[in-house]
Amino acid sequence: MNDGRFIEVPHRMLPGETLDALLEAFVTRQGYDTTDTGEGMRGWVAELKGQLERGDLLIAHDLETETTEVMTLAQWRAFGRDLADDEEG
Repeated sequence: MNDGRFIEVPHRMLPGETLDALLEAFVTRQGYDTTDTGEGMRGWVAELKGQLERGDLLIAHDLETETTEVMTLAQWRAFGRDLADDEEG
């Protein structure tokens, strides 16, 4: 997805509070059960930080809408296909 609209944001460049807020929004949006970790939301945020480190998740910024989202690699790839389909039609 290199059409100039989306950029990947290295998670290490974000202030800690901003990264935590993005990860908390992702947990909420995905419907994760925050009791699963035994540490509530903090446990999920820690888990997701590990996934960011491993490259299982990424942070994408949409230059058109000026929004920033956490996505799984599958979401990123599917989103790219959806956008390509929209552009063809």
